[in-house]
Amino acid sequence: MVRTFAAIDVGSFELELGIYEITDKGNVRTVDQVKHMIALGKDTYNTGKISYRLVEEMCEVLQDFVRIMKEYQVKEYRAYATSAMREARNSQIVLEQLRVRTGIDVKIISNSEQRFISYKAIAAKDAEFQKNIQRGTAIVDVGFGSMQASLFDKDALVSTQNLPLGVLRLRELIAHEKLTQQGAQNLIAELIDNELVTYRKMYLKDREIKNLIAIGEPILSLYYKMAEGKHSEQITIQEFNCFYERLKSMTLAQTEDFFDVNEEYASLMFPAAAIYKRMLEITGAEFMWVPGIRMTDGMAAEYAEDKKLIRFNHSFENDILAAARNMAKRYKCHAGHNQMLEQYALSIFDAARKFHGMGARERLLLQIAVTLHGCGKFISIRNSNESSYNLIMSTEIIGLSHLEREIIANVVRYNIRDFDYDMMQLETEAGQDLAGVSDRTAITILIAKLTAILRLANSMDKTHKAKLIDSRMAVRDGRLVITTGYQGDLALESASFEQKAAFFEEIFGIRPVLKQKRRV
Repeated sequence: MVRTFAAIDVGSFELELGIYEITDKGNVRTVDQVKHMIALGKDTYNTGKISYRLVEEMCEVLQDFVRIMKEYQVKEYRAYATSAMREARNSQIVLEQLRVRTGIDVKIISNSEQRFISYKAIAAKDAEFQKNIQRGTAIVDVGFGSMQASLFDKDALVSTQNLPLGVLRLRELIAHEKLTQQGAQNLIAELIDNELVTYRKMYLKDREIKNLIAIGEPILSLYYKMAEGKHSEQITIQEFNCFYERLKSMTLAQTEDFFDVNEEYASLMFPAAAIYKRMLEITGAEFMWVPGIRMTDGMAAEYAEDKKLIRFNHSFENDILAAARNMAKRYKCHAGHNQMLEQYALSIFDAARKFHGMGARERLLLQIAVTLHGCGKFISIRNSNESSYNLIMSTEIIGLSHLEREIIANVVRYNIRDFDYDMMQLETEAGQDLAGVSDRTAITILIAKLTAILRLANSMDKTHKAKLIDSRMAVRDGRLVITTGYQGDLALESASFEQKAAFFEEIFGIRPVLKQKRRV
């Protein structure tokens, strides 16, 4: 069986449609690729809004995409908007116009979701991806609005950070300056260095990077020219530097002719090359791998994974957890205590599965909430729950949507604060769903469920001495019975447990009971 799928990327500089055929065996084949240049970011980064003129143009392009999708008999599609739409103050009005006039539902995705999707497209090139990330590797994803730098070591995500270094954003920052070509190039280099100085000190110190994986639309145009006559996706540092110097010497008109693009697109080529050159320099990478993937390729891979048509050898869930654990480490969270809490919380989750109705994704959110529940103590011990909330909401975690991060932040906040169903603060607009959860009430209930589990788990290690490490859990006769063989004093844990049990019973309808198994 072959499925035809369409991916629509509403980017900061262009709208792109990808038509894909996906087989039951997980083979993904690109059938057609259609692009239309439309600089949404030019409006957003200059005025904060997308103009009516561009909305009109977007509607015309999407109507054409709908026609193409019908020709290919596409039954399923996904349409995502990124940086420019995210930052536009009138984004919700624009999305409504697109829906009403074209029938296309466009979803704004967070930066972390966007980069994660592209990351899956790379992982689909399984053999090469696995080979590269065994050694110190940086994935550098340069877009039109921003850049993501992710570091890997031995198949594990070490860190990932977003920086405002998109090529269109850079160009717009200098657009109003009266500069010579050399002056513009120098200013771009200074802007890049200014953004990278802190990143370099915080994340590249004492870290050996061997490979740089370059993705993003701008690198494709550069690569196709660099790789003329080559049969490899790898570029040496020497090859890149030679190409950079050649590009640097070109006038804008010469750049247009060289790449066979219009003036608008040609003006982005040097900023793109400058970013990658500086990243190569500060990482010390020996090679650059350009897998040639697009955002739409990642969307097709994501769809195939969701439909269980493809299985990756790499664990993306572990990457999300690694990002959360790196954040916990940064804010000096108690690693031993977190480890115990994670064991308790997941055991409670699994034992009470019939009573809470949650799935694998919610289980992951619980793990992350456990990992980050104490991060606010780095800021304020007295007001740690609010500080934790603010830190989580201010920090992107790769692979999580804004709503998912908001759920985690609220779970952590209400871990030690009275739960108020009517006062729940949610920034995310209704309709941006999590596995079908789009109703505000449903989100509030989900937060309550995860909070109840976190509270109970936290009470079981009140002394931070792992007394209940051997505990067993089972639901019997309408009670969640937690049995431990610990023979010492459990006074503090027992008191805290009884206090938290009431809320757990309120949410799930089963009473938690803590029992000590006495030795005969």
